[in-house]
Amino acid sequence: MEPVSFSPMSRVAVCGGTHGNEMSGVYIVKEMQKQKVEKIGSVAITTVLSNPRALDACTRYQETDLNRCFTDDLLSSPITDSTPYELRRAHELNAQLGPKGSEEAMDMIIDLHNTTANMGLSLIFYSLDWITLHIYKYMQSKTSTPVRAIQLDMPISEAYSLDSVGKHGFSIEVGAQPNGVLRADIFNMMKEAVDLTIEWLQEFNSGRTFEGGEVEAYIWAKSIDYPRDPVTGEITAAIHPQLQDNDFELLRSGDPIFLSFSGETVKHEGDDLYPFFVNECAYYEKKIAFHLARKTKVTFPSVAVKKD
Repeated sequence: MEPVSFSPMSRVAVCGGTHGNEMSGVYIVKEMQKQKVEKIGSVAITTVLSNPRALDACTRYQETDLNRCFTDDLLSSPITDSTPYELRRAHELNAQLGPKGSEEAMDMIIDLHNTTANMGLSLIFYSLDWITLHIYKYMQSKTSTPVRAIQLDMPISEAYSLDSVGKHGFSIEVGAQPNGVLRADIFNMMKEAVDLTIEWLQEFNSGRTFEGGEVEAYIWAKSIDYPRDPVTGEITAAIHPQLQDNDFELLRSGDPIFLSFSGETVKHEGDDLYPFFVNECAYYEKKIAFHLARKTKVTFPSVAVKKD
């Protein structure tokens, strides 16, 4: 069977600081800028510190979450005096790296994130993009770190994160790392993932055919909130110690998920699913204690660069 052909991946953006307190991506981008990394082989690289104001304040964001500002609707909304800073910044980034959905858009956007959850190295993407799946498989074959893929099942028009602006793209999510903190092991895990991505792109551009195959992916199924006081809305329980730090471990019906402040255990009800982003610090405000996913096998075809 003929491989699926794609245009060369010659323009790539590496973005850090979309959340201003997620330090691995910030320092990877700053180091690339310091070393004046603008081209690696056949790949021209644009480095971006996405949210400068949040970065200066070492906060996730200033007015609204920048990583929720890249839907088609928000990018086409008019800018007014009351438009939040992050939405203005999303319009600037869309002009610089996109426009989203256009031929002028970056061939690939890699957006670098940290999580306080114990997720190791994860790639997060929207559609089942053959290029992203090949990079994922390549990473798995080249690193001793466990690598996982999470698919958020929604059309690109509704995709809300910065990586959706490119023709291809994904987020690299690495943890556990506290906000505002830099850990060498987490930094190195992310740096290796960026290096392997660029290595794959160069091999692809040089004319190598990558054989198809099969990988495991986690498909988002639903989000679970903390138990809350019906009157005040305040949380009444914490993540149960048996669930804490056990991202991607199968959660069965009857397994403990919360421990109430009065000492009672709340158990999981329903389908056996895989938790991730367990006790993510930034998700308290979004009323999410953790996400649940189904694990599936994804088959993808061979790919090669289009011949002139």
